[in-house]
Amino acid sequence: MSPLCECCSEHMNKLNQQVSVMRKEIKNLRQTLDSAIRAHRKQLLAVQAAVSKIGLSEEVKAPAPSPPSPSPAALERGNIQTVPIGYISSCFSVKNGTPRQPTICGPSRAELRIQPSVFNNPEHALVGLEQYSHVWIIFLFHKNGHLSYKAKVRPPRLNGQRVGVYSTRSPHRPNALGLTLAKLDKIQGDTLHLSDIDMIAGTPVLDIKPYIPEYDSPDTRRSYEEDSEPCNSNTDQMNEDKRNLTNLPEGSDIDVQLNTEDRGAANDYVGNLLPEEKTNTNATGSSHISAQCSLSKDLSNVLEEVKAFVNQDVFLSSESKNRGSDSPKTKPPLLEVDHPCYGEEAYTTIAGWIREPPVASLDVRFSLHAERELAEFIPAHLSGLSESHRPRFKFLRSTEEAVAAIRGVLSADPRSVYRRTRCKDKLFFFTLDTADITCWFGQGFAEVLQVTPLIRPTASSVCCHQERLKSLRARTIRLRHSFVHQAVSMLNSLPALTHTNSRPAFTSSL
Repeated sequence: MSPLCECCSEHMNKLNQQVSVMRKEIKNLRQTLDSAIRAHRKQLLAVQAAVSKIGLSEEVKAPAPSPPSPSPAALERGNIQTVPIGYISSCFSVKNGTPRQPTICGPSRAELRIQPSVFNNPEHALVGLEQYSHVWIIFLFHKNGHLSYKAKVRPPRLNGQRVGVYSTRSPHRPNALGLTLAKLDKIQGDTLHLSDIDMIAGTPVLDIKPYIPEYDSPDTRRSYEEDSEPCNSNTDQMNEDKRNLTNLPEGSDIDVQLNTEDRGAANDYVGNLLPEEKTNTNATGSSHISAQCSLSKDLSNVLEEVKAFVNQDVFLSSESKNRGSDSPKTKPPLLEVDHPCYGEEAYTTIAGWIREPPVASLDVRFSLHAERELAEFIPAHLSGLSESHRPRFKFLRSTEEAVAAIRGVLSADPRSVYRRTRCKDKLFFFTLDTADITCWFGQGFAEVLQVTPLIRPTASSVCCHQERLKSLRARTIRLRHSFVHQAVSMLNSLPALTHTNSRPAFTSSL
């Protein structure tokens, strides 16, 4: 192949320049289209939120027909179609500032009304639920924005560290289901009044289950099983020996009320029990030798645990004794010998970052201006006041409760990792009940700057949002057609460029 002449090489350079220009134009078109799509989605969410707040969605939206019952084969495979039994009406209207766990904000309240489309008489499905103080709520993370998920996630409490999605409570999961334990305040007809919640308004609820500590709490379940389940003869005898050890009369050598010297005597007493058992074993007949040996073995294990426990408490009691004699003396609880764990743990374990996260709790402050604005809100239960110009809470029952709710939300640092690292100097906004909260974050603290009433949308504002939504849709369609047209024209012009010596007349325009 002959080498290219100077004319051909110059022509090839010009072609490469034109191709690079076309690539840049295509990239710019893609960025413009992506920004238009994001703006379109935001406007759509704003319109949906505005319509739902004024109640127009119930008038326009027809009741959805119940889905057909799944076939037995589909049910066995786990392929079912869920139907929400109701939607949450909460003091949190947006994701920003909503607690990530229900225990963060105790005064948070919500209402759940059972849909009539699920039951003809929804109140009948709630009969007997008033006997429970807490309920499990199974819901759907409907504000994820997308259905994508990853095997590893970055929880905000870990400040950017990656862990497996199933070791966290991230909403971005293969099945976007959430579970929360809420306090059941009362039931009125077909409506549940809840508190200690972490769900935003409009959350679809799939199921409700009562919280039963004997079944749901491992510690309570274990103590319940020890009191109720029958045991074999060796276990009964061992438990009886333990009760004899723990219920010794006062003044005995193993009483917990003893001081350090008495605990040493308790060690001698426990150590002397083992030879005594051996003597009793030798004194029995040959017919009871095997049973007594097994009993002595089990009892020796229990006594060794008691001895180790008493030795461990000697140091603790000596420290408390050296702290000073001016403090009032309190009676310690009686010694409790735990049931031996045959291969099972006697307690539950959790990840260390749950109790000691890298992100520390924040101190929450209120400016004087924010305190005055917050005091203007009328509590929810005071309905007889005629001051219509003052804002009113819908769920919160006092100013103190609102302050506690704001402290609970901000002390847990509701910011994402991105905002925490990239937007440190930016203001933070969130909504609580009918109040818009404006705050900023400093080193180890958060300060509330402003508390303003939430502006309720009107019918005219909804119409304005709908007009803007239509214009955004039209703009997105125009940009999409323009992008496709220019990309096709650029690609079609490439073969013609290779067969002409004239400079291609390419002009980029948007």
